[in-house]
Amino acid sequence: MVSGKMIKPEEFNDWYTDIVENAGMCDKRYPVKGMNIWTGYGWKTMQLIDKLIREQFDDTGHDEVHFPLLIPETEFKKEEDHIQGFGSQVFWVTHAGDNELDVRLLLRPTSETAMYPIFSLWVRSHSDLPLKTYQIVNVFRYETKQTRAFMRVREIHFFEAHTCHESFEDAEKQIAEDLEIMKRLAKNLCLPYLMCKRPEWDKFAGAFYTIGIDSLMPTGRTLQMGSIHQYKENFSRPYDITFENIDGGHDHVHQTTYGMSERILGALIAIHGDDKGILLPPMIAPIQAVIIPIPSKGNLERIDEEAKALYASLKEAGIRAHLDNRDIRPGKKFFEWELKGIPLRLELGMRDIDNGVITFSQRNKEGKYTVNKDELIETTRSSLDQIQKDLYELQNDKLRSSITYIDDLRNVTEGINSMHWCGETSCGEDIEEGTDMAVLGVPQDVEMNDGQCIVCGKPTKTMIYASKTY
Repeated sequence: MVSGKMIKPEEFNDWYTDIVENAGMCDKRYPVKGMNIWTGYGWKTMQLIDKLIREQFDDTGHDEVHFPLLIPETEFKKEEDHIQGFGSQVFWVTHAGDNELDVRLLLRPTSETAMYPIFSLWVRSHSDLPLKTYQIVNVFRYETKQTRAFMRVREIHFFEAHTCHESFEDAEKQIAEDLEIMKRLAKNLCLPYLMCKRPEWDKFAGAFYTIGIDSLMPTGRTLQMGSIHQYKENFSRPYDITFENIDGGHDHVHQTTYGMSERILGALIAIHGDDKGILLPPMIAPIQAVIIPIPSKGNLERIDEEAKALYASLKEAGIRAHLDNRDIRPGKKFFEWELKGIPLRLELGMRDIDNGVITFSQRNKEGKYTVNKDELIETTRSSLDQIQKDLYELQNDKLRSSITYIDDLRNVTEGINSMHWCGETSCGEDIEEGTDMAVLGVPQDVEMNDGQCIVCGKPTKTMIYASKTY
């Protein structure tokens, strides 16, 4: 696959599977299908993503919690829409040893039904609000489609924020904050996205409305990485989460959630990768700079000594560096580290040492350049910053250029199609049937303008996006 070129889904599937495995991001040979092993390299990458997420939510007043994995069936059944949405995907626990359980337990598919009975104990007064929590845990969903590492699995590494508020208006402020959090995360992750309010038929089970977070894959299809939900009182009523208001009466809380999964990592691998392998943005790369000594006869000890000093300087400066002093050819090392997506490669040979320089190579560009030894730290940092900026801008340009406005369903294009829609479900269904695409919903960052529904022709300002999806 050549980065930036739209490719066929079957070509992408083979390419993606190969580089995820060859780069050592995960191992899918675990004997339960769809439950992959996080290798050391893949897990370090995911932990750096988690760190960025934690920073954003800690800074906005959320508390990290950690709830148990098992949920009683009695609690799960309290919210009817939620059951209908997840019932077919649930893993059930029916026995403890040889004893059949009186109440079946399920592995959490998401945590509303685990957390909200406890929220009803935590929230008593308006002074307890807003309640802002999050956790990073594994959730379990019986995925029936073909599994694919990080994108479609049955054990999912999952972030979920849950909040409670005095009013609908305060909950709306929380969602506005969530949208700003996503903007900051996208820059840090080099991950451009679409933010669309899902149509009624595609909202989260039990939600008042859902905003989907989607990224564009090299095939022109979109991948949902996460979502934000406004619940109103849809969960607080069945779970009796109430508070004493300032007048002494009792009201049900309004709630929101914000969920993102390991699909973020799958999207990063897909959109930044190329024929050489993956390309990790510097902020989430376990190794930001790899040092490759270039040996020459009679100088091995000197080169090794200088390379170790170079490594120590980078580590002291807080740069995630690695010294590859294995006894194999430099060319083989170049190939392996390009496959793993290390943003920056530093080469050091005897000629470099004599000239007082280090040779730099960026994973996102062809060619090399030399840097004076005394400018090592400054140039390494500026190079990593530039790679980060370039990756985001390149992919953001690709995403925006993939959006095409159409006024006739016969003119659908590969990529994302923008069109006017009257808001009627019947017209939305006709759009999906007529294009063989999914309606992503109403974009949240686009100015609406006058037009006619692409199906019925009624005047409307509402615009929607549609695309093929994963």
